[in-house]
Amino acid sequence: MCGIVAAIAQRDIVDILLEGLSRLEYRGYDSAGLCVIHDNDFKRVRVTGKVSSLKEAVGKESFAGTLGIAHTRWATHGRPSVENAHPHISGNFALVHNGIIENFKEIKAKLEKEGFEFKSQTDTEVLAHLISYYAKTESDTKKALRLALNDVEGTYGIALINKQEPDTLYTARKGSPIVIGLGFGENFVASDVLALLPVTQRFIYLDDDEIAVLKRKELKIYDKDLNSVTKPVKESELDVYSVSKGPYRHFMQKEIFEQPRAVADTFERRIEEDNVSFEAFLGTDEDSFKDIDNIQIVACGTSYHAGLVGRFFLENLAKVHTEVEIASEFRYRNSVTLQNSLLVTLSQSGETADTLAALRKAKNSGYKGSLAICNVPGSSLVRESDYVFLTRAGAEIGVASTKAFTTQLIALILLAIRIGRVKGTLTKEQAAEIIKEIKKIPDEISSALKTAATVEKLAEEFAGKHHCLFLGRGEMYPIALEGALKLKEISYIHAEGYAAGELKHGPIALIDASMPVVVVAPDNELIGKLKSNIEEVKARGGILYIFTSDKTAIKEDATTRVIKLKVSGQYLQSVIYTIPLQLLAYHVALINGTDVDQPRNLAKSVTVE
Repeated sequence: MCGIVAAIAQRDIVDILLEGLSRLEYRGYDSAGLCVIHDNDFKRVRVTGKVSSLKEAVGKESFAGTLGIAHTRWATHGRPSVENAHPHISGNFALVHNGIIENFKEIKAKLEKEGFEFKSQTDTEVLAHLISYYAKTESDTKKALRLALNDVEGTYGIALINKQEPDTLYTARKGSPIVIGLGFGENFVASDVLALLPVTQRFIYLDDDEIAVLKRKELKIYDKDLNSVTKPVKESELDVYSVSKGPYRHFMQKEIFEQPRAVADTFERRIEEDNVSFEAFLGTDEDSFKDIDNIQIVACGTSYHAGLVGRFFLENLAKVHTEVEIASEFRYRNSVTLQNSLLVTLSQSGETADTLAALRKAKNSGYKGSLAICNVPGSSLVRESDYVFLTRAGAEIGVASTKAFTTQLIALILLAIRIGRVKGTLTKEQAAEIIKEIKKIPDEISSALKTAATVEKLAEEFAGKHHCLFLGRGEMYPIALEGALKLKEISYIHAEGYAAGELKHGPIALIDASMPVVVVAPDNELIGKLKSNIEEVKARGGILYIFTSDKTAIKEDATTRVIKLKVSGQYLQSVIYTIPLQLLAYHVALINGTDVDQPRNLAKSVTVE
């Protein structure tokens, strides 16, 4: 999950590397480092902690370089320390790496017998030494790199420099993302386009087993057999503002308040009066999905919760049997593929290792096709899927996902409409009613955001709490799960989401006056049952925080706080009720003094298993 940046230019690139790392810090912030070729030798600076510490350390020294690499680390092998921070140096080579070398112990033992000395506990240092080992007999760095990578089991996205080649930058990938940024008289490498937006809008995405050799005015890409390949150049639609905080205190805050625009961008130009255009799903035609009788949704984390809500959309509206599974479980289970099944993967980044592995497994499992619902064009998930729906949420920098989640919900209901209409299980009139509601969603999200001041005051009551329970029924159960996940991700309060009907089957034993109970209580056919669950909590002295419709008769009392929401529709209440739960997590985190955008031990894009 680490972030890498590299550059070769005619100008000094130290500030470019540091700025790129700052934009990639959501990928990991245990340590950071950079290395440039300065006066025909390596100049390396490494620190523990965040990129800000690296900037401070670099500022204390005076050096420049036109060729260099940089890295921000999420620790896997070896604790966060200066010795374990990247870049790693071996002989003439300096290397940064994102991924996991699974057979590093075996390679390390071999290299130690050859006289190589190890100074870290990382798997990456093994790769640096391995390249140096092959370079003893192979003078062509590209070929030495290929030989080393052939020995490696696992995943990698790397950038490599050789101090004897001050005009050349090397990069390669397998299982971890690498994007090449094209400039004029300069070229760049990064884990994500976000790192390079200040210097270029033109990008090339590497595929697995490819190696690229970059010079200032030249780029060559090779396949696994070192045959030259040609790759398309993509123009990014993102701009520099999209990856800045603007007037907001945190990226998460900004992204919460961007949701009216984000969901509008997700459905605009994709809906008709009574249908969803097939062109919204790249790779499909008018008859696509007609023969789909079963859907398997696979995702991780927040995207998994979106999938659980999506099951309600697909079964209730499209009348298609739908299963939802965590990708890390699905990829290792000997699952049975039902006839006429579509695999749907959900991912913000499109680089989540477990979700990608699930997709690759499914390709040989009898699915009629695979659909990626993703926010990042050009990502691995997008490139490897048969069909694609791009959510258009825009750059999401905060580690805790917000707008990516709500746009995924919009994407899933659009999918349900499309399948329902093409299969004839959803009438024109029914589709028109749902689409009318979808068009109102941006305004209703804006209305929900107006609860921010109320939620901020409410959050004060969570100060000093160690546990919290979230309850919901039906499609609000996944929203309860998501609310709990947000709270524990950024406030570090232990929180659990539960189906309210399961309260009496265990969790009720935990209820007392010191554990807040958050209830998602829309005005729907389950509100009567949910009110009974609320009374069960009250009877045991629990303190309730109820998010409900302005149409319900639920009232405040000494142990009950009620936040009313204006929700006019019935199909997308899940989107609206998500908003105050995001705000609650945000404000509790502020009170607890945690790092909202970069919570401890987490990273935005989980590119390792």
